[in-house]
Amino acid sequence: MGIVGRSSSHFTRVTRIFAAELRVDYDFEVVPDLMATDAAAFGGNPALRLPVLRTPDGPWFGAISICRELWRRSAQRPAVAWPEDLDRPFAANAQELVLQAMSTEVALIMGAATGAGAGQRQAKLRASLLGSLAWLEEHATRALAMQPPRRAFGTLEVTLYCLLDHLEFREVLPLAPYPRLRGLRDGFGARPSAVATGYRFDR
Repeated sequence: MGIVGRSSSHFTRVTRIFAAELRVDYDFEVVPDLMATDAAAFGGNPALRLPVLRTPDGPWFGAISICRELWRRSAQRPAVAWPEDLDRPFAANAQELVLQAMSTEVALIMGAATGAGAGQRQAKLRASLLGSLAWLEEHATRALAMQPPRRAFGTLEVTLYCLLDHLEFREVLPLAPYPRLRGLRDGFGARPSAVATGYRFDR
């Protein structure tokens, strides 16, 4: 199997952390040009998005779908808290806001890279990201506590960690104003799966 993505991508890192936690081996295939318009450059994904999981049965598109397939292929199959297991408003809303914030951050980064870093749309994206982080600062700890007991880990904590670490890696927002989120980031960041998949820019 192969994960197609970038070492600097938070969506890609979600899948790599899952693979490490599940002890699933894979080849890592770096997409060299994010501005390419050929689906083949993105592992066959016609939406030109990352990550993609190549398998003998065909490709899987999107981080959450990939994580599910990695779990199915794992010999360990530990208890994982998936999005559908978050059946309380705070927990479900936290997962939604984290995923939305990840997409919003990508839009902000791409806007800055293409010279569209100012304007009403970018201002709204930034306001959206700030609003999400303010909500998560207040509620994320409670949301994480609502996950099913006896889980090994869950999509909420992995995606939240990848988002928070990425915000500082890409210098989109400092985490200094968010002490609770910093604590959550640092706590999960001590896990071997997080240490082994640190962000970097691929050459």
